[in-house]
Amino acid sequence: MKPRLFSILAAAAALAGGAASAAVNLPQLNIDTTQTTVSGLSSGGFMAAQLHVAYSATFKKGAGIVAGGPFYCAEGSITNATGRCMASPAGIPTSSLVTTTNNWASQGLIDPVANLQGSKVYLFSGSLDSTVKTGVMDALKTYYNSFVPAANVVYKKDIAAEHAMVTDDYGSACSTKGSPYINNCNFDLAGAMLAHFYGALNPRNNGALAPGNFVEFNQGQFITGHGMAPTGWAYIPQACTAGAQCRVHVVLHGCQQNVTLVQQQYVRNTGYNRWADSNNLVMVYPQTSTQATNSCWDWWGYDSANYAKKSGPQMVAIKAMVDQVSGGGTTPPPAAALPAPTGVATSNATASSMAVGWNAVSGAASYNVYRNAGKVNALPVTATSYSDTGLAAATTYSWTVKAVDGSNLESAASTAAAGTTTGTPPPAATCTTASNYAHTIAGRAYVLGGYTYANGSAQFMGLWNIYTSITLRQTGANYYVIGTCP
Repeated sequence: MKPRLFSILAAAAALAGGAASAAVNLPQLNIDTTQTTVSGLSSGGFMAAQLHVAYSATFKKGAGIVAGGPFYCAEGSITNATGRCMASPAGIPTSSLVTTTNNWASQGLIDPVANLQGSKVYLFSGSLDSTVKTGVMDALKTYYNSFVPAANVVYKKDIAAEHAMVTDDYGSACSTKGSPYINNCNFDLAGAMLAHFYGALNPRNNGALAPGNFVEFNQGQFITGHGMAPTGWAYIPQACTAGAQCRVHVVLHGCQQNVTLVQQQYVRNTGYNRWADSNNLVMVYPQTSTQATNSCWDWWGYDSANYAKKSGPQMVAIKAMVDQVSGGGTTPPPAAALPAPTGVATSNATASSMAVGWNAVSGAASYNVYRNAGKVNALPVTATSYSDTGLAAATTYSWTVKAVDGSNLESAASTAAAGTTTGTPPPAATCTTASNYAHTIAGRAYVLGGYTYANGSAQFMGLWNIYTSITLRQTGANYYVIGTCP
């Protein structure tokens, strides 16, 4: 089936003409925090379910899941993820997943499940979806039956759509499976989900959207690494910027759909923004990086064993984005008034780690630690010390620390403190460019679930085959990173 024809030049011009300026921090806006919702496709659908359940106090208004599956479906296993949670749904242990959810809630690992009682849930599965079978979404509906009243759940699965985000006027033919995974099925799925969450909406804006409403924001304010890109995107209607009370909806792309791979098509052409513009809705589009496995969100544990809990790094980051944009101001906040930490010092060096300590800053809610100007902590540091790991032996590094206030604003950086790890100096870096297959045969990488990872650093290299070529730089004994030699 050929994709629906649309003007490539027109699309490119629209994307180029609407490009935002350099990334900025998310502004703090006047947000009704009781109205926050989330939706996502594929890995974004699984992540939307995770956020909805784990952070139900935040996303209690509702969630939309397109071609996703039950909370914690994979139970930390790539085999489960690609098997029962995609292709063989008969094996999904729905009742035990409900039990796990209740147990985690009782332990405080996720929010209380009582928050889900008032939620609105919209489920969509294309009847031709060959990636995440409709039976997986059936299992998700069964899962939600334990927590959400049946009257609050809409489940649509009567459109002959392949694995894609469905629109009424943009993308490939409805039965097409392929990038950018946006299909024109003559159905406004984004509008249907938003109307289910919020009730009757003002008509969508079918005209040109103001380029200045698209904001590229700094995701590094919330997380560094962990499969997430340095920047994300948001659509902020002018009324929200001017101080009107607005609502927040988080939109999560699927695998192979981040801005690096499909440019801004998912951010601009999935239908959400036209409704946002006329209904005072702020759309937040977090982004994975191509270092994430298949550019997916973590819904089976490729980044963290805690991926589905409130402590999962990607979960923490997205929740922090919502908190930031819901902070109450109408303009980007001023610089934090906290002073820079003092007394930063290093100690307890090993061949691969260093302890960094500093004096407490009055009024600080947490701290961020930077090594050679790069943030190293994924979660807020509430103590006045941090153990930095994964370092190279006999190597000198420099650390600084910033204090963070209750509004998530950082102080200036502390004075730098240097430290040198112990051990034997690493050999001079050597680089090898080869196929992923050749790298594994030579012992520079390993295979897991059909994907290739560098030995030592475990950096994601893509599919295990003879066609994907990667340059690996050896920085230590059996330790390789993606890159080039000086």
